[in-house]
Amino acid sequence: MARTRTLAIGAALAASIFSLVGRASPGPPDTAPTFQVDPFWPRPLPNHWLLGSITGVAVDARDHVWLVHRGGPSMTARTEIGLAATPPTAESCCLPAPLVLQFNAAGDVVSNWGGPGEGYDWPQSPGGLTVDAKGNVWIAASGPADPLPGARGRGAGAPPPPPDAHVLKFSSSGRFLLQIGKAGRTGDSTSTTGLNRPAAVDVDVAASEVYVADGVINRRIVVFDSETGAYKRHWGAYGARPEDVDIGPYDPAAPPAKQFRVPACVKLSRDGIVYVCDRRNNRLQVFRKDGTFVKEAVVAKETRGQGSVWAIAFSSDPRQQFVYVADGSNQKVWVLQRDTLAVVSSIGAGGRWPGYFYGVGSVAVDSAGNVYTGETYEGKRLQKFVFKGPGRPNAKEQR
Repeated sequence: MARTRTLAIGAALAASIFSLVGRASPGPPDTAPTFQVDPFWPRPLPNHWLLGSITGVAVDARDHVWLVHRGGPSMTARTEIGLAATPPTAESCCLPAPLVLQFNAAGDVVSNWGGPGEGYDWPQSPGGLTVDAKGNVWIAASGPADPLPGARGRGAGAPPPPPDAHVLKFSSSGRFLLQIGKAGRTGDSTSTTGLNRPAAVDVDVAASEVYVADGVINRRIVVFDSETGAYKRHWGAYGARPEDVDIGPYDPAAPPAKQFRVPACVKLSRDGIVYVCDRRNNRLQVFRKDGTFVKEAVVAKETRGQGSVWAIAFSSDPRQQFVYVADGSNQKVWVLQRDTLAVVSSIGAGGRWPGYFYGVGSVAVDSAGNVYTGETYEGKRLQKFVFKGPGRPNAKEQR
């Protein structure tokens, strides 16, 4: 009886916010996708685990969902992790979760790993995560993380660790396979050997290439051999030579910047096109694999500060008709028509209820079209939005 009542309450809650998470902007095409949040996904984590700030979410070929998060360093002094204290300050709550988690389609944790190990530099702060077609897990090392007030950081007087300047490749079981770059050995935006706080990666398995959004400090996309780590090529905004010059803060009234401000993501479509999130320029730029510029689109142009284009994913239909853009400043996921890059709808708004966001910085899609989001900062949450098909919500759903 109790479970039935809980399910009924949850269903009512989901229905009440469907108009928010599936709402289209004025005048979208009737084919715009709609969604309904699943407030019961994922299931509660085992072992009294809590998530830190999520920096990457991906879906593999089995429709398993993966995430990486910042763990203890992203938890403040008031976070309920008494079981992790020495000595423990609580009997039953709680512990930071392992840094990499794998969920099955039902929302259960089926594996976990992550953290320092032999032969590689675990990130001070992880960035984006992707799972390639062979099932290998790639993680960008993008630290140091922006400190939060009261965060559980290193001890007073301890020297800062070297900045992250690498990407890591693991098997699905967490076995270390490859590191490209080295923590503390930074390179500029023209380097063939060094990175500087790379933000995200994507992999072209057929070509044995890994694309790196390099990233938080550098201003380029750089491509390496995904098996050996050998350098291949790089480019900046508009396919031009990247320059490490301070172009100042974003101004929505100014002409488009000739350089990336923060290339925060890189993603390859099925038809071999490269999409780059230029986060603090509020734009998505599109290239061929050789770096030739194709087109761009500005999203939420008036957004300042952290910008509007944080991460992207493609819809699961054969043509990948839509691009989903995570916007952690405006607290929503924009839906763009991929051929025109026009905004046709959006998912979510700012808030803490299911279907709302705080710091939505990661987005991924499974084979059924369901959308998964990860929230960073104090959001610290993984959510699932169930694909409800093309077309606008009916009148009852839009009340």
